[in-house]
Amino acid sequence: MINLKPLALAASILVPSAALAEELTFAWTPNPQTPQVDVAIEKGYFEEAGLDINYVAFRTGREGFEAMLGGQVDVTFMAEFPAAVGALTGQDFGIIGDLARFTGSRVIVNTSGGEVSIPTDLAGKKIGTTLGTNVNFYLDQILTDAGIEAELVSAAPPDLVPAVARGDVDAIVPFPSFYSAARTTLGENYGELRVPGYQVHYILSASPEMINDRPDVLEAFMGALAKADADVQADPAAAMAAVSASMTGAMSPEELAVMWQDVDIGLNLKTGLAELLVAEADWILAQGVVKGEALTLEDMLGNFAPDALMAVMPDAVSLP
Repeated sequence: MINLKPLALAASILVPSAALAEELTFAWTPNPQTPQVDVAIEKGYFEEAGLDINYVAFRTGREGFEAMLGGQVDVTFMAEFPAAVGALTGQDFGIIGDLARFTGSRVIVNTSGGEVSIPTDLAGKKIGTTLGTNVNFYLDQILTDAGIEAELVSAAPPDLVPAVARGDVDAIVPFPSFYSAARTTLGENYGELRVPGYQVHYILSASPEMINDRPDVLEAFMGALAKADADVQADPAAAMAAVSASMTGAMSPEELAVMWQDVDIGLNLKTGLAELLVAEADWILAQGVVKGEALTLEDMLGNFAPDALMAVMPDAVSLP
């Protein structure tokens, strides 16, 4: 079991690092989509790389990102959407790796109000989501591409499943972590519409201090993850067991095997991620969530820091 500490308490209860080990504070919470971290912890790859990792947990990737921007952590794990906001607002950070991509985004429907089999079936329906987030971005893409309109209802992530179960909304577009609860809660009234296109990217971002002042430490960190990434590819079953253990059994290896059918696991850094962030930045500006100027692909690539990954996995980096 991984001992994660709330950030406010971390400084006072951390065990002193081993002699000569480089300390690095990593905002990461056990989850199903980043097995490279679980394997690196289980096999001691960070220690082998000369690192003493202080793990701190946040409820959301956005909070971890904000803590990194505030100088409280060195590296953070998150979905890609906060990086689009950070780029628009001129924050100083660097995207150093893309651990995995979730390919199973979907609209979840309460079929007691009617089946939904194609996007145009959503026309005029009341759809719950969390406005201003990547799931809102995904839903807006679906509606725009289908040329239809629907009534969007904003709700906090935990409130979406109860809302669709009660019939307050006809459908929801929640974060993937709520898919299982929706299926269980709706039972025979569960329906889903999968519309391909958008993939959630689970990325790593580092502070400018790590990138500019401690590049050797960052390279060691990415080297440990690269080693773990090779292990995940070679033995997915062992990786599932490591993830299940770090999540203290919240998901079994069997459940992970099903979920991973919709997860493209593999450490890389590619232009497609930058292109997605540009599209998200454009959407954010159009929604009025953030005021600013549109960003070009070149602008967005200025927030990428590929050197550490390039040093340990050169074939994994594909950028202009």
